[in-house]
Amino acid sequence: MPADMNNKRIYTAAIVIIGDEILSGRTQDKNISQIALWLNIQGIRLHEVRVVADDMDAIQEAVNVLRERHDYLFTTGGIGPTHDDITVDAISAALGVDVVEHPEASAMLRKYYETRGGATEARMRMARVPDGADLIPNKMSGAPGIRFGNIFIMAGVPHITAGMLDALTGTLEGGDPLLSHQVGAWVAESEISELLAKTEQEHDGCQIGSYPFFREGKVGANFVVRTTDAHALNACSAALVAGLEKAGYQAFDGGI
Repeated sequence: MPADMNNKRIYTAAIVIIGDEILSGRTQDKNISQIALWLNIQGIRLHEVRVVADDMDAIQEAVNVLRERHDYLFTTGGIGPTHDDITVDAISAALGVDVVEHPEASAMLRKYYETRGGATEARMRMARVPDGADLIPNKMSGAPGIRFGNIFIMAGVPHITAGMLDALTGTLEGGDPLLSHQVGAWVAESEISELLAKTEQEHDGCQIGSYPFFREGKVGANFVVRTTDAHALNACSAALVAGLEKAGYQAFDGGI
């Protein structure tokens, strides 16, 4: 895995978003941003995202590549009660293990659905896991998430995913949390590209992202400084503000 400029360990993660409905545009994914923000707090960087169809081969290929490339892999979608929810089957095949009914998950589902129409065969599909997997608690509904090694198999419904992330908070090994600060200016980014590069180069461990926009008939941009070091963040942000103002542009600390 990569290391930063100070040779500190950087933990990385990837996400596989699974679902034909995402690729068709019928459903807009909201899990990427919430998982990315959660990962930053855990000291883990989201480095890669793939969106794949409800297809056994596509899921297996993505899972096998990304679980080896990164410290952690999160998948969302395809673990519900319907016939096209094949994520557990595909990941089990990728891992070379059988699909089994987890006794604890089975008990949870039977209890949850006891007063909700009963534990039907379809609903009990949500107790299926790769053999040897552990469960991720889910306070929002009866169906738990699944953990197998460095793979976290989660729901596609954002508020359920959020509950599963909450249950995982503090349980994953990570590095220093990624900090950020935003500075804005009414300027075309191309006009200050050298200033951005110079400021970044002079502050080890800092990265500056540029995000242009067009508002009120004017071109502007917000610049986001990122680092794991609070002192470096403040110093780089201050240098960027000073550089912008020296170049004749009003700097808006906190962004526009």
